[in-house]
Amino acid sequence: MLTFSILTPSLNGATYFRQTCDSVMSQTGNFGLQWIVIDGGSRDGTIAHLQSINDPRVQWVSEADHGQSAAINKGLAMASGDIVAWLNSDDVYLPGALAAVAEAFIAHPEAQWLIGRCNIIDKDGQVTRSEITNYKERLLHEYTLKRLLRENMICQPAVFWRREFGQSVGLLDESLRYTMDYDLWLRMARRSAPLIINRKLASFRVHMASKSRGGHREQFDEGYRVACRYFGNDRVSRFLHRLNVEKIVWGYYTLRLLGR
Repeated sequence: MLTFSILTPSLNGATYFRQTCDSVMSQTGNFGLQWIVIDGGSRDGTIAHLQSINDPRVQWVSEADHGQSAAINKGLAMASGDIVAWLNSDDVYLPGALAAVAEAFIAHPEAQWLIGRCNIIDKDGQVTRSEITNYKERLLHEYTLKRLLRENMICQPAVFWRREFGQSVGLLDESLRYTMDYDLWLRMARRSAPLIINRKLASFRVHMASKSRGGHREQFDEGYRVACRYFGNDRVSRFLHRLNVEKIVWGYYTLRLLGR
């Protein structure tokens, strides 16, 4: 039986934290679960909610840290499960997600990491920005390492990996604010091709307080700098990634003008 270690970095995210918690703890199936919450010292009711949970599957710590990546790295050091993932404190897993992931890893023992599909939801939990979701899913269907170098089509909440594989790849780069996940995917992809499953596993929430609600030039410029670490002599991919940055930033700008 496989065991999951799900990591949740948290800081004053009580608005959605209970929904995140419920989405993790309500998962059922033939697997074990370790849910690790790494809180940065919240003062908004998050700790009171954690204290109210009487479940041996839950571990948590609350202390000042150096940001999201540092918190996740701390959680990785605490993880003991076979399969690892992280779920931010405003995102949610869909029903049956962990059972589907466990089944896929058992059926494919050669697979070191897995990517599923992911919704985008708004502050009320309603599916939104379906154009972006459909666009990313088309790219994911045609996944290659070269395509990933040119554009990040992977939705972070729908990614899982074997713990030993993750340890061999290394920790998150704590110098990155937005794209520590993209850097990790590229390092993983250079080691092993992902198993991609055609199933919605999670929902990524966009709201006014979210760090990566989309469209920030700073976010996509950082992604370009990350990709530059791996282009080598591939000038075509370098050019196409830069072109995609402009396309995506202006696409998000148009969606905001349309109120979406």
